[in-house]
Amino acid sequence: MESPIPSRLSTLGHPQRLAIFRLLMRRHPGRVSAGEIAGLGLKASTLSAYLNALMQAGLVTQARRGTSLLYGIDLGHVRETFDYLLHDCCRGRPDLCAPLPLFPPLAAPMTQGAAPMARYNVLFICTGNSARSIFAEALLRAEAGDRFEAHSAGTRPYSELNPFALDVLRDKGHDLTPLRAKNVAEFQGEGAPRLDFVFTVCDRAANEECPPWPGQPVTGHWGVPDPVRAEGTDAQKALAFQQAYGALKNRIKAFTALPFDQLDRMALQRAVDDIGVQSPAADA
Repeated sequence: MESPIPSRLSTLGHPQRLAIFRLLMRRHPGRVSAGEIAGLGLKASTLSAYLNALMQAGLVTQARRGTSLLYGIDLGHVRETFDYLLHDCCRGRPDLCAPLPLFPPLAAPMTQGAAPMARYNVLFICTGNSARSIFAEALLRAEAGDRFEAHSAGTRPYSELNPFALDVLRDKGHDLTPLRAKNVAEFQGEGAPRLDFVFTVCDRAANEECPPWPGQPVTGHWGVPDPVRAEGTDAQKALAFQQAYGALKNRIKAFTALPFDQLDRMALQRAVDDIGVQSPAADA
């Protein structure tokens, strides 16, 4: 039987098909609508042709949710392709094909016996860094600031934090002093803290291409609807911010409850992914 690997590699050899594949990998295990993928700058007919090619190669799957078609990665076939490159082409030689450890230790060790446990560095990213990522930073600091160093940043940050978001944080008793809008560039390059976890909390930020993070932190996508886009009265807008806060609070609580000292990196990544695909129903 002819191997499907050459066809998959040929399909990924096209830059725009590769861009779609990379976007879906960043959003795994979630699924993405065709309309959202079109944000890469593709016409509908072109996008349809590229998605069909990726599905025929066995790299992407399609599922229907209501009237929408959603696309995701076929991780089994992707792993099969990677295994072929690593074990067949490279004959299993890590000195040739795996210059970096596949599962490096986290910057903060998981356990330190009787010694005080180092804090994990966690970064939350959204586009504007004015509401959702700020909520997540404040929540993690309040929930488990003794175990985590919480940060947030934006790919295109606003100059000021959203006033509705600040009202919610004040009402919940959070300290606003350390909160400010920051560019993600502060956490890249020389002098930046080595990160253990990086979470995107908005779809737009997750869809953007960023360079790999040094140290290979555990990453996850915890998308929450953007309260800044809420329309209506001030009361309706305030409710949208309360709901975003509540959804992130549920995810932060699930995250901080993980038994970090009992999980290896693979199990920890699965747990983070599971939190991301849970319904973001809010308990404000």
